[in-house]
Amino acid sequence: MLKINCFKAYDIRGSFPDELNEEIAYFISRGFIEFSRAKNVVIGMDIRLSSQKIKDAVIQGITDSESDVTDIGIVGTEVVSFSTSYGNFDGGIMVTASHNPKDYNGMKLLIKQSKPISEDTGLKEIKKNRRKKNISSQKQKRCRL
Repeated sequence: MLKINCFKAYDIRGSFPDELNEEIAYFISRGFIEFSRAKNVVIGMDIRLSSQKIKDAVIQGITDSESDVTDIGIVGTEVVSFSTSYGNFDGGIMVTASHNPKDYNGMKLLIKQSKPISEDTGLKEIKKNRRKKNISSQKQKRCRL
């Protein structure tokens, strides 16, 4: 089982690739879909060098969970929050480590109406839901750019 230390009180953050990498991001996104039951998710990222790799893994996890993704590219966190509500998405994910050093990355997770998921409102459950490893990735990718 993966050792995951990147869950914090209000988001997911860790040094890349030691504490947060593509494999961990994939399983977190699977847990997010299982927890939120989101059928359509908007995703954005910041300009960190590792953000594209994390975002690609998250998109793969979401599509493997048979949910749709709309990728809005490089944006600020507030754009993902706005898009989640006004685009009528079931969830939103921002790939960012905010103010942390450049070798860090992370994710901010939102459910309908841009409600953030924290340790008290779902991050613990998402961490538990990351166990499903034997999942076919041969499903058709359902990502809009």
